Amino acid sequence: MFRFMIPAAMLVLFSLYSGTASAYKPETPGDVVMVLIPAAGYFIAHSKDDDEGEGQWVRTIAGGVVAHGIAAVAFNYTSWGERPNGGRHAFPSGHTALAFSGASFLQDRYGWHYGVPAYLAASYVGYVRVDTAHHKWRDIIGGAVLAIGVSKLFVTPHGATHIAPVIGPDWLGLRWERSF
Repeated sequence: MFRFMIPAAMLVLFSLYSGTASAYKPETPGDVVMVLIPAAGYFIAHSKDDDEGEGQWVRTIAGGVVAHGIAAVAFNYTSWGERPNGGRHAFPSGHTALAFSGASFLQDRYGWHYGVPAYLAASYVGYVRVDTAHHKWRDIIGGAVLAIGVSKLFVTPHGATHIAPVIGPDWLGLRWERSF
């Protein structure tokens, strides 16, 4: 039961953050897709009984949210923090960062056959944010690059093999690891 509590809490927070509970606006489909991409990443990992993948999903999404928050604070009171519609918190795009966190997790963990559709859907989120004057393209690219970078830190390919040198005080060897 505890295994589902953290992802369920994160999905609730995502849906509240995205504004999907509000009345329909032109950006609502993008908001829904923004939540569905990371949710799909978790449920794909769960359906494959990939406990390691579920943990990597949590670290990737949480790391992306934290990295976005730090970047947003850093840029909020600069010219990069101004939205085309006059608001603040423009750079980097949080919606795009969340969508690309899920897409990058899927690609890094399970390969391009999961990653390409997810990246296309995440790109749609970015397009909607620009089309509705919430962001400029630089904000979208910044959010995407941030999310992809965080994913590279936390995600290893499913079934990956790693060989690393190990050096001790009196010995030298190789360590072999295999993800299952």
